Amino acid sequence: MSTSKQLVFPTPVGGRAAFELLVLRVVAGVAFMFHGWGKIQSPMDWMGPEADTPGWLQALAALSEFGGGLAWVLGLLTRLASFGLLCTMAVATYTHAVVMGDPFVSTGGGSYELALVYFAVSLLLILVGPGSLSVDGALARKRGGG
Repeated sequence: MSTSKQLVFPTPVGGRAAFELLVLRVVAGVAFMFHGWGKIQSPMDWMGPEADTPGWLQALAALSEFGGGLAWVLGLLTRLASFGLLCTMAVATYTHAVVMGDPFVSTGGGSYELALVYFAVSLLLILVGPGSLSVDGALARKRGGG
């Protein structure tokens, strides 16, 4: 495979690491689907009527959480979904850490711990990909790239 094609369609990680990526994707993806479920029910105004965030940005966040979670579970368009989730979690981390002044970990109030963990998972899946045990991996094998 040419170098430029390898950058766009890298060979999926196989072996034991593929199983480990599958576990990470499914657990984090299902969690994201639960986080996004209520938001996707009312995508343009899930933050409430007093929110300063425009409805279209709320809808993007709802779609990235629910749809991105589903994409992670399937391992389908994983890098694209991860980019959307990375952006959403960057905003969530910034909002909690800087705007609201929440601590990293809290026992009773807001924190940015979970948003930063999801940011890290998103970054990992962008850099490494979903692994061979994914729809993306099956498509790569069909293309002859894995």
